[in-house]
Amino acid sequence: MIDLIISAGVDRAGTVSTDLIPFDPALREMCEMNSCGMFGKTYTCPPHAGTPEALMKEAKAYKNVTLFQKVYPLEDSFDFEGMVEAKQQFHRLTADILKICRENLDDFLLLGAGGCPLCERCGVQDGIPCRFPDLTYGNLESYCIQVSQLAKLCDMRYINGPDTVTYFGAIFTP
Repeated sequence: MIDLIISAGVDRAGTVSTDLIPFDPALREMCEMNSCGMFGKTYTCPPHAGTPEALMKEAKAYKNVTLFQKVYPLEDSFDFEGMVEAKQQFHRLTADILKICRENLDDFLLLGAGGCPLCERCGVQDGIPCRFPDLTYGNLESYCIQVSQLAKLCDMRYINGPDTVTYFGAIFTP
């Protein structure tokens, strides 16, 4: 899988046992404070994504996790537009990885970065079902995963130098 996702465009990937994942339910407080502005706005974000306990249990049901990262250059550390564009590119990359997973794995859980990007306005806000349930995926933040610590376990840097932004995703497998 690592070779396949690197060929899709990720910079680095590494696999560890899910027993080593640093979960922290306190991370959900960041979601509840609406730090990213997505709380309650998508099915993949809290509170609609599920309880911290349920999501951590779902992730722990798998044996291995492959963490992947993509580092994007910025004009400078205040390049907010560059960060937004990088996140959109990472969402497209994660969608490509979802296709790779579907073609090569019978059972997996894919998590990306941030809330679902598929719809301009998620159906959850209008009380209708997800329009694209086969194309969406959860996010690391909702699952209470300490990405900075998991990155270390996978021999990756969480911060990759000045004038860059790094996004992470993960594939859980039996």
